[in-house]
Amino acid sequence: MTTLAPDAEPACPGASDARRPENTNDAAPHGADLIVRRTAFGDIPRATWDRLTAANPWATPFSSWAFQRAWWDAYSGSAHDQTLIVSAAAGSAGGREAGEPVAIVPLMHRHEVEPSDAEQATKIRHADDLPLTVVPATAKAVFFGASYHADYATVLTSPDDLPAVAAAVVDHLASAGIDVDPGHPTPWDVVDLRRLRCGDPTAEVFATAFGAREMAEGWTLNLEREDVCPVVSLPRASFDDFLGTLDKKARHEIRRKIRRARSVGELRLTESTHPLADLDAFVELHQKKWGADGLFPSTPGGTASRVFIRRLFELCGGSGPIRLSFLTIGERRVAAGIHFETPDAWMFYNAGIDPDARDLSPGVLLMAELIRGALAAGARRFDFLRGDEPYKYEWGSVDEPIQRLLVRSEHVRSASEPRG
Repeated sequence: MTTLAPDAEPACPGASDARRPENTNDAAPHGADLIVRRTAFGDIPRATWDRLTAANPWATPFSSWAFQRAWWDAYSGSAHDQTLIVSAAAGSAGGREAGEPVAIVPLMHRHEVEPSDAEQATKIRHADDLPLTVVPATAKAVFFGASYHADYATVLTSPDDLPAVAAAVVDHLASAGIDVDPGHPTPWDVVDLRRLRCGDPTAEVFATAFGAREMAEGWTLNLEREDVCPVVSLPRASFDDFLGTLDKKARHEIRRKIRRARSVGELRLTESTHPLADLDAFVELHQKKWGADGLFPSTPGGTASRVFIRRLFELCGGSGPIRLSFLTIGERRVAAGIHFETPDAWMFYNAGIDPDARDLSPGVLLMAELIRGALAAGARRFDFLRGDEPYKYEWGSVDEPIQRLLVRSEHVRSASEPRG
């Protein structure tokens, strides 16, 4: 899939701008020609899921069936599946047959904070320095599926169908709780949709659909910045030419560290041809660097993380978008990285670093070789994904915000003070 860059994105909300979109008084498109039904993730054919993912040019590998399946296999105990299928009704216009899937809305629900979150590492996180509208910890919240680990999320449908899909989904969510989720009939307290990219029309279109019913339903609607994803725009140039575009000090330091490593031994980044066999080596490097703060400690949360990453590689297979690579200096393996590849973007997902090799700056070298590979592959973007860690900006990254669309029911509106 091609991952769009928000070259002409609309203005995103500021860091503390929890506001109602300007056009929420507009009438939402009519969704009467569509039927929404809650469908277990496992009952949706992979081919249907991936067809609808491909229909949305803003979809990323995080929306793929493989990523979502791996997530449910690892974390199904932490949330309840609320995946929605939107299908054509009988007699629909546009040549669709009755019952033909038009959209998938990958949702789940849980309490905003669960007692097991600390042990399982399943709390939904955002940038620490961006105050978000407060939601009570006990609120029943509807999230996008896999929100703990997905850096981007969206609705799986074509842009042409999105307005009608949004109207139908909002009508569905406004219905009685038992209609939405027979197993858990308590109505939702909040719809808390995270990881929406600026430029993806999903945020504004769904805000318009929710806004059209806001007054009648007693809801409160907020659209606010959740976090940023630093992204490097890659030129069609060599790696050396790319370095020439960076800040003079950063360019000098990167070149110096590359020369120093090459004085020790050959510097190589090698993609694993057997990632399942090599995952334990990746986990070991990751834990050597981050220990108890890493993804894979000897805890229930660490066990779930191991299941998730292994299942992700199993389900993607050799032709999928996920890659595992190892950085060596001479014969010494000093770092490893996991990234996703699309036709126009490389997305850096996670890493392992040998802290005993810190004198060789393995983190800088890993980034250098990954960006070198992205340039050689013709990628136009190198996406560091969510988080504003300082090292990402040494490579010329520019922040691309992600948004949160929050809808609060009438009885939770009082919890609106932003966190400091």
